Amino acid sequence: MARKKQSRLVIGLAIAGLLSVGLGYAFWPRPHLVDIGTVERGPMRVTIDEEGRTRVHEPYVVSTPITGRLMRVDVEPGDSVTRGDTVVARMRPTVSVALDARTREQARANVTAAEAALRLAQADLHKAQADRDLAQANLERTRKLFDRDIVSQAALDASERAARAAEAALDTARAGISMRVAQLDNARAQLRSFDESADPAATGNADAQIIALRAPISGRILRVMQQSETTLPAGTPVLEIGNIAEGLEVQADLLSRDAVRIARGDPVIIDDWGGPHPLSGTVTRIAPWGFTRVSALGVEEQRVTVTVSFDGPHRERAALGHGYRVEVRIVEWSDDDALKVPSGALFRDGGGWALFEVREGTAHRTPVEIAADNGVTAAVTSGLEDGARIVMYPPAGLSDGARIAPRSAY
Repeated sequence: MARKKQSRLVIGLAIAGLLSVGLGYAFWPRPHLVDIGTVERGPMRVTIDEEGRTRVHEPYVVSTPITGRLMRVDVEPGDSVTRGDTVVARMRPTVSVALDARTREQARANVTAAEAALRLAQADLHKAQADRDLAQANLERTRKLFDRDIVSQAALDASERAARAAEAALDTARAGISMRVAQLDNARAQLRSFDESADPAATGNADAQIIALRAPISGRILRVMQQSETTLPAGTPVLEIGNIAEGLEVQADLLSRDAVRIARGDPVIIDDWGGPHPLSGTVTRIAPWGFTRVSALGVEEQRVTVTVSFDGPHRERAALGHGYRVEVRIVEWSDDDALKVPSGALFRDGGGWALFEVREGTAHRTPVEIAADNGVTAAVTSGLEDGARIVMYPPAGLSDGARIAPRSAY
């Protein structure tokens, strides 16, 4: 009996011990499983990314100089042209034709009236010449009588005034003749436009009346607005010319809050343009005014146009043309030897930033100062050293001094 009681006691103690060990193991605090990263040095930059489009800096629009008949345009977009040498379009001036019999008779009546007015002006000229001759003769006689003290000084002054008035009347009559001749020529020209045919060959050599429109600059045809033969008024755009090799630039519409963070001269990376390598550029202009644009989500945004010039030679972007889509990345901040940490390791600590540094299996809250953050990587200026291990994406329950363990990768 004593042995049985002793065996039961041993078994009871063993079961109690196993139960205590199991409960201790179940309630023993376990380390937090976290992802662990390493602080390292390397180049880093913060960019403002936006979609842009290429354009020629100084495009030239060739327009019709007069109202006339534009002949069919033979040049095509992409053709090379030389300044002052390449004929890009031809046009022929239009000739007025008779509208109706009434207008024709009015033109003939205007010619008759102009001829009569000319004859009247010629008669006035003859009268003015006669008056001038008489006034000159009277002046000579008065001077001779004045020299003999027969007439007074007042009589001599009156004769001189009459001679000058007669000379002025003669000049007026001559001017009237010139005016009447011009009116007659105008009336005859109007009548001639009614009587002659609209065919240019009827008034002279048809080829001599063709006006050639030459390229104002050397470059390439960007687009042709008027291709077919048609009658156009003066000032109508026909085609557009630009120098893609030397005058190509990029325009991007940035949010106004992003535009105030950049300045002229900032470097730009031009990417996603279809070539094998990104292109380099420089911010040359920032528009002083903004405009409202509605986004795809229906939100009104204030945008500012920023112009970027290419830095490299033309052969690097020979395939780019006017109006092509590109992706611009304006460099706001850069450092070739920055101490980098993943942005996901940072969290707010009061008014600053902090992260958990891994030391001997525990997490230590470490305040840090951030110089820049591009959303993926942050540059740390103080609080850490190169090679330090940090907790990536710290969980909400992680506290200072808590035990941690690396999460196993599957």
